[in-house]
Amino acid sequence: MKRLLDFLISFIMIICLCWLFVIVGILIKLKLGSPIVFTQPRPGKNGKVFNVYKFRSMTDERDENGELLPDEIRLTKFGQLLRKLSLDELPQLFNVLKGDMSFVGPRPLLVEYLPLYNARQARRHEVRPGITGWAQVNGRNAISWEQKFEYDVWYVENRSLLLDIKILFLTVKKVFISEGISADGQATMTKFTGTKEN
Repeated sequence: MKRLLDFLISFIMIICLCWLFVIVGILIKLKLGSPIVFTQPRPGKNGKVFNVYKFRSMTDERDENGELLPDEIRLTKFGQLLRKLSLDELPQLFNVLKGDMSFVGPRPLLVEYLPLYNARQARRHEVRPGITGWAQVNGRNAISWEQKFEYDVWYVENRSLLLDIKILFLTVKKVFISEGISADGQATMTKFTGTKEN
């Protein structure tokens, strides 16, 4: 039932919001250049890796060694606005349509984090990752990794259609008040380095 709803709603939203995709895409092209859409491998359900789609929100500025500069330097005011309004997440509607993601579920994180999870944290991969989730409406990037994973696992253990509806409504509220977009002193979120807990 959830997969069917994900497919139907994402299909309708892509059609209804095609004008917004075009406008955001043109603005990104003018302000940040190409590529317009950022893709990156992320682990999904059961740890299966897929390519997540996002509108680009950072520049490709590099240092003299060819290494990307820190996020806080590459994230422009325009990019911050995209993130504040969650417009950078729009292309993930195609991930939902394809079945890589759901509207609600633990956010897909970096592939390099997979060996760092303890047994409980790894349970976040028992369901499809989501555009939004229980951790996102309870702090997003402003909470610690440990808190985030606890929220993710709680969702896995308590998921239901009613809970998903509640999370979607709370997500709309979070977007309007622009809460929890980044961790304190960070442009986005600090890097996860693992935990000793099992």
